[in-house]
Amino acid sequence: MSSRARWAGVLSLLVIVLISYVDRVNVSVLITDEAFTDHFGITGDRVAQGALSTVFLVGYGIAAFFLTPFYETTLGVRRGLFVSVALWSVMTLLSPYALGALTLTVLRALLGAAEGPLFSLKTMYVREHFPPHEAGRPNAVSSMGVSLGTAAGLPLITYLVYHFDWHTSFLALAALNAVIGLPLIALFVRGRGVAGARQSGFGATLKGALSMPRLAPILLIEIATLAYLWGSSAWLPSYLIQERHFSLAAMGAVSSLPFLMSLVSGFLGGLLLDRLPRRLLALPFVVGSAGTAVCVLLVAGADSDGAAATGLILAGAFWGLQGPAIPTLVQHCAPARFVGSAYGVVNGVGNLVSAFMPMLMGVAIAASGGHGFGAGFTLLAGAQLITLVCGAWLLARPVQGPSGAGAQPSTECSDLEHSQAS
Repeated sequence: MSSRARWAGVLSLLVIVLISYVDRVNVSVLITDEAFTDHFGITGDRVAQGALSTVFLVGYGIAAFFLTPFYETTLGVRRGLFVSVALWSVMTLLSPYALGALTLTVLRALLGAAEGPLFSLKTMYVREHFPPHEAGRPNAVSSMGVSLGTAAGLPLITYLVYHFDWHTSFLALAALNAVIGLPLIALFVRGRGVAGARQSGFGATLKGALSMPRLAPILLIEIATLAYLWGSSAWLPSYLIQERHFSLAAMGAVSSLPFLMSLVSGFLGGLLLDRLPRRLLALPFVVGSAGTAVCVLLVAGADSDGAAATGLILAGAFWGLQGPAIPTLVQHCAPARFVGSAYGVVNGVGNLVSAFMPMLMGVAIAASGGHGFGAGFTLLAGAQLITLVCGAWLLARPVQGPSGAGAQPSTECSDLEHSQAS
């Protein structure tokens, strides 16, 4: 495949990730709309509002863990993406017609399950088309959809909800998935088949993924990183409107800025990873988590709107620096035939555990009288301390092998792949 063709696939994946994250922040804005919360009977119920995000992530995590080996052994990247995006469209289209809160909750869980394999499929594509020492940039570019989708999604959904109604946001997102996502896959995403994975079988694929070196610290980092993303995106609109008393326009603008900053820092992080020696690949975790935790604590104790907004923006910048390092480490460590499932394990368990952060933040906010958002943000800082500890451990016990930009997969990882092939 030519360089232009493989990068066209990366850019298509960026857009697909972007669309999926607009989907995910939809409920974060909807819980600020009384027409929506009254319709489903959750007005004033912080725990129930947080649970709408949590059930989505539980479905996502379970599917990422259990469905990814099936996708890897049976469907491959291209067909797997087709199935996923088609299901997103259906679940989103059905959501505004849910008969009650329970039905909506079930649809949110199913939507999460449909989106579960996305990042594993994206990681498989990068591993198939780029050597390990060039993986940082395509990982960073395709992952930019996380920040772009969140940054664009919050003001877009706000506009749709408050200029039309909450039903419109669901219908627009369903159309976005079908009209943009599916054609991009058809035109630009190419896979290399699943012959090797079929030979291994579902059980061997999952076993190979679970035997990846450095799985535990990478998994903890993924949990903490996603806990920050889900917790902050779930409660940021409510924080800005209800505690800081921002206007709708100001909320839309300010809530997008942290994720725009993470977009820039994530891209810079990807460039940095391709230049760092292998032993320092965990450095972005240490720097990023320490900076994020400090900034979030400043937000929790901020006396002025300006200080709070500045803290949120800087926290987004430090958090974004960490993003590309996770799939890059997985691609360096996991056996090539099992890289999608290895990332499925990391991403699936990460989402499953971090899924409870929005609800835990809701409990903390409710315990503080319903408006004590500082208590919720303190939980986010605590999650970043986990990343700091794990990042420091990875620096002290780095992946073994030759260092430098042109390094091949590590000795430890290569030996494991050889043993699996045998």
